[in-house]
Amino acid sequence: MTKKPVIAIDGFSSTGKSSISKIIAKKLGLIHMDTGALYRGVTYFALQNCTDENRNIDIQKLITNLSQVKLEFQNIDGELQLFLNGKNINREIRFPQVSDNVSQVAKEADVRNYLLKTQRDIAEKGGVIMDGRDIGTVVLPNADYKFFMTASQDERARRRFLELELAGEKTDIETVKQNLISRDKIDSEREVSPLKQADDAILIDNTNINKEETIGLILSSIKKF
Repeated sequence: MTKKPVIAIDGFSSTGKSSISKIIAKKLGLIHMDTGALYRGVTYFALQNCTDENRNIDIQKLITNLSQVKLEFQNIDGELQLFLNGKNINREIRFPQVSDNVSQVAKEADVRNYLLKTQRDIAEKGGVIMDGRDIGTVVLPNADYKFFMTASQDERARRRFLELELAGEKTDIETVKQNLISRDKIDSEREVSPLKQADDAILIDNTNINKEETIGLILSSIKKF
């Protein structure tokens, strides 16, 4: 039996990486792994346990306590949900406070190295679609298929704003856009594993196409297996 492929999907936030990867995983019978969720999980842990007197994350304290962070995905009704030390935090990791701090945590080499083995171990068996910011370049450089997703900042801000509104979060589109611009800058300019397109990745710009069309584009590039 042929081993199922390993697919890497990188790109900017709010391009639909995770939701699109989930759908493709279902269609192709693969496991979907949202690596961004892992970084959000570490950020959530930091906000709960490693803050200074101003409630800002104390990075040194977090690094010292990384061994206490046990993250795992569990299959709940067909969907992989994230657990931190046995507690389901799938909803909490999407809170704005986590979004505001995740890039700061994710740029730390110690955090990235800590999570690297988890990601590679899952992918080694094959049959995995993994999305994030450095999957094709650092985590899984030998992935069978690589894609890089982008869209204009205005369109991504609009999507993120609608998502937060649906979740009942009070915000405004300009605040959301500034958060995206800040995250793009941190993610692209960080010294360790910056967000960039792998040389052999297929670029997908979905500014003017919807989710279904984006999925169709990706599927058309993957050979039947």
